[in-house]
Amino acid sequence: MPKIRARLLAVLVVLCGSLTVAGSTPATAAVPGSLPFDGTALTVSNGRFVDAGGREVVLRGYNVSGESKLAENSGLPFASVADARTSATALRALGGGNSVRFLLSWAYAEPVRGQVDTGYLAAATAQMGAFLDAGIRVYPDFHQDLYSRYLFNTGSWYTGDGAPAWAVQLGGYAQESCGICLFWGQNITQNSAVTAAQRDFWHNAYGLQDAFLATAQQTMTYLRQNLSAEQFAGVVGFDPYNEPYAGTYDSGQTSRSWERDLLWPFYVKFRARMDTAGWQDKPALVEPGLFWNSNISTQKQEGGLLDAGTLGSRYVLNTHFYDQKAISGILMWGNASDGQYAGDFAAVRDRAAAAGTTAVVSEFGHPLSGTVAGKAPTVLKAMYQALDSRVPGASWWTSPSGSGPVLSGSQWQWDLYNGRHHEPMNGNTGKVKTSGDAWNDEDLSAVRLDDNGTVTLRQDARLLDRVYPSATAGTALAFTYEDRSRDGSTTLTWNPVPSTLPNVAQLVGSGQYGLLVWRSGSGSAPTELHLPASFPTAATTVVSDLGTVFGPPAYPAGAPVAAGLEPGGTGSRRLLLTDSDSGVTHYALVTNGATAPSASLLSAARSELNSWLAARF
Repeated sequence: MPKIRARLLAVLVVLCGSLTVAGSTPATAAVPGSLPFDGTALTVSNGRFVDAGGREVVLRGYNVSGESKLAENSGLPFASVADARTSATALRALGGGNSVRFLLSWAYAEPVRGQVDTGYLAAATAQMGAFLDAGIRVYPDFHQDLYSRYLFNTGSWYTGDGAPAWAVQLGGYAQESCGICLFWGQNITQNSAVTAAQRDFWHNAYGLQDAFLATAQQTMTYLRQNLSAEQFAGVVGFDPYNEPYAGTYDSGQTSRSWERDLLWPFYVKFRARMDTAGWQDKPALVEPGLFWNSNISTQKQEGGLLDAGTLGSRYVLNTHFYDQKAISGILMWGNASDGQYAGDFAAVRDRAAAAGTTAVVSEFGHPLSGTVAGKAPTVLKAMYQALDSRVPGASWWTSPSGSGPVLSGSQWQWDLYNGRHHEPMNGNTGKVKTSGDAWNDEDLSAVRLDDNGTVTLRQDARLLDRVYPSATAGTALAFTYEDRSRDGSTTLTWNPVPSTLPNVAQLVGSGQYGLLVWRSGSGSAPTELHLPASFPTAATTVVSDLGTVFGPPAYPAGAPVAAGLEPGGTGSRRLLLTDSDSGVTHYALVTNGATAPSASLLSAARSELNSWLAARF
């Protein structure tokens, strides 16, 4: 039977994933549905993630998951590998993701000082493998919030995660207290136990930082040795430390000098540990000080690793963004609007460019319950809009060349168990948390399991499952996507096709559309855009200088515009655009708005877009 199954698998792989362009040699696909140019390791070059074919890669996905902050599954994102597989399938098919930030816990990796728990690492590796086997890229993150859950007692109002109990015991910290704190995040700066513990870590008191680095090295070595070569190629890099903050500054120290003198040297040490563990070809995804890009002026602190020099290919600027004004319910009364976060995300692009690297917004999101939940549809739409382009929708068609690079990002979060937890808060069996994310009253998960155990989106699918350029053969010059997501019964349209392009507007109608402009490179692999479930192939229209088509043919067929499956066997699809030149500016508009458009309408729309491209680029 094993031999029969192996032969059947080989046949399926050939049928589903190993077809290549004419004249090339078929390759056996490591992941169902993959093509020869899929799954290669990413590096950082010229300020972008690039694959082995030289294509610019954009990572979009979710954090997996805040469950790692809880004790109920022993610091793992999932209760089982089976649940991880279920999540990986749904994340691709429902959420449109091609990557995850995979949370790990220092407390569970090193429960006893100097002793790494290989059982925990084995379980984490197996769960990580479920995503890698589905063709989803992964970057692990040693996560912490408020330093450690062990700073908090069974009667505390809040909790933390991160450092193990032995690390807290060494400090002998006073009983934690945040005073009158309305939000858990206030503990970061107001809880003296938390600030003291953070300060001790950054000053390597009791050898805490040395212990963490040793555990990180052993963790990375274990992952490299226990993932297959194909799986390890899908690991993007490593996020050393979530949301770093000084705790308290030394006399005369500023947020900027703290980054220079304490945070950056830590990252250099972590980078050396990556090299020793065999991760020398993968970047460290380093986070600046937590408050460097806060949108509340009283919280904002100078930072952004300004004194680290050129980061280059060895590091990636890794940052978070939450609209604290919107979350406060006081500092922003209304909803978000077109271009709301263009400036905030432009600052991320600019800082990454100045540092000579690429950027990833590894956390963004908004509460889905509570008094400010009503803002979520507009806040999240505006955040995705800002990831796509630095130009607001109202001015995108007239100023597309100002778009900047498409940013990678991971929404917080993807938690299968949302609303179904069983977490004794701080070990208190009389205080079992079941609702939301079961951690400090947060509720941000994009998904949950329904009563039948089926993964169900909690947000508008049009918002989450998006067109985006997952791989660009050359350089992406501009991109926009009008998702037509909804705020209740209201359809949000922030980037309508202008009346100066009447045939394009007729083609799009009330549908969704995406438009990519790129300059071709010298590689042989095609440009790819993710096609959401709302873009069934038979009802998808593409207008490009490469050709026009309604219902793109299957790839490969020698056609410059075609559609194919995405890796993973989930049925998710991608648009593949093949050019045969280098240094030429191309465009492709993809929409689900038209129903069997006429050849004359397609031709007229192409003519309009050709003229628009010539005028704007």
